[in-house]
Amino acid sequence: MNDMTLVERDVETRKTKISATDVQVYYGETHAIKDVNVEIEEKTVTAFIGPSGCGKSTFLRCLNRMNDTIDVCRVQGKILLDGENIYDKRVDPVQLRAKVGMVFQKPNPFPKSIYDNVAYGPRIHGLARDKADLDDIVEKSLRRGAIWNEVKDRLDAPGTGLSGGQQQRLCIARAVATEPEVLLMDEPCSALDPIATAQVEELIDELRQSYSVVIVTHSMQQAARVSQKTAFFHLGNLVEFGETGQIFTNPRDPRTESYITGRIG
Repeated sequence: MNDMTLVERDVETRKTKISATDVQVYYGETHAIKDVNVEIEEKTVTAFIGPSGCGKSTFLRCLNRMNDTIDVCRVQGKILLDGENIYDKRVDPVQLRAKVGMVFQKPNPFPKSIYDNVAYGPRIHGLARDKADLDDIVEKSLRRGAIWNEVKDRLDAPGTGLSGGQQQRLCIARAVATEPEVLLMDEPCSALDPIATAQVEELIDELRQSYSVVIVTHSMQQAARVSQKTAFFHLGNLVEFGETGQIFTNPRDPRTESYITGRIG
């Protein structure tokens, strides 16, 4: 009984890490995202689910200004990280992306050694005082990426020579090396086999102790397994957002229910 109270207390005391208010995204004349309001809590895994093309990845990319790289894309509304507007003119997107790391659908290690893949971010952001410091960051990040034991004896080998699942864990290690506070994952397992997927899911659960994790997934089973909060997107709208258990067992919106039971998608 006490355990339950602790869990409830934990839910109550988690603070908001990212707050999005009335977010609209346009690609040219196309209104891709409409009126999205969502609060992402710290040290929580939040899953974005919905059919292909519903806007979940587009919204994810708003959270670290990746949409800035698309000329025809316009973002309106307010997105706060720890209470500060990330779209403020004074915010440097490069510095923002050190705080809000990203892991993509297809593993994309740099054509460099395993060591240099992880050391790259800390080097450009000046996070290491010397070589020993950098060695520590690389080891710590590879451990956080749950791949240290597999690569510790071949740090000079190219990252591109690893298996797909290892490459994705290397990319996660690379993302956490800049000590981000938020980790965005855009369908991180869609190119992986079931065993590698299970390893990455286990890793996501561990990363939640240190980061706010936001994951876009086309797999409802994955969302149910790894997340505490789930947002359901449909046709550019955020239809429903809440505790994962509630979304999957007792959705409030008929569109959510239709998607979860396989009638739309």
